[in-house]
Amino acid sequence: MSRVLVVEDEAHLAQGLRFNLQAEGYSAEIVGDGEAATDRLLGKKENFDVIVLDIMLPGKDGFSVVSELRAARNYVPVLMLTARGRPEDVVMGFAAGADDYLPKPFDLSVLLARLNALLRRMSWPRDAGKNADKNEAAPEDLAEFSFAGRRIDFDALELHTPERTIRLTLMEVDLLRYLTRHRGRIVARKELLEQVWHVREDTDTRAIDNFIVRLRRYLEEDPASPKYLQTVRGVGYRFMPNPE
Repeated sequence: MSRVLVVEDEAHLAQGLRFNLQAEGYSAEIVGDGEAATDRLLGKKENFDVIVLDIMLPGKDGFSVVSELRAARNYVPVLMLTARGRPEDVVMGFAAGADDYLPKPFDLSVLLARLNALLRRMSWPRDAGKNADKNEAAPEDLAEFSFAGRRIDFDALELHTPERTIRLTLMEVDLLRYLTRHRGRIVARKELLEQVWHVREDTDTRAIDNFIVRLRRYLEEDPASPKYLQTVRGVGYRFMPNPE
């Protein structure tokens, strides 16, 4: 039975979510603010399989909660609830470390589908066949991608560098997969928002830059002068695994 923590300050919504999640076979618990969430997840180190996290919380907001989780190397999947009409919240949530988003108001069946998808993706590394022949896969479907002494393990959600191994979030893996799939080509910010984040509203695309900054800290010897994840001024980014 998958264990879900619902972080929501609207009591009627939180109680409704718990009732419906339990009816669907989940073990669901609720807290009403960010401080209580971080206390259970980081202070008491309780284990949950997935978090449903509202952005607008009293005191510590949802962005702060997910940022603290990732800083503490807690990579539990996070489904962030956002206010309708605020796509900038979506981008900020992903930059903080969220794995998926759902705008309010939402349909329960959609929320359940998103939760199931997150749980399924987290199970892939455990269920992947050890004897699979990766050479038979198409390049965009490879489980790993190596360059310049670095190796991205998409299934294990890890980036291996000469100095360390970095645990990645699901969204970081999705972005790196998209960039490796289109390596050498200029990828516009708007394209990343639409194809990776699935945000198609009128959004300030500069908000994605903070996310790229974090990936550069993982990939580059000198993040201030990137060689692999290059900025194309006024357009977007280009991933160059073998820069000249």
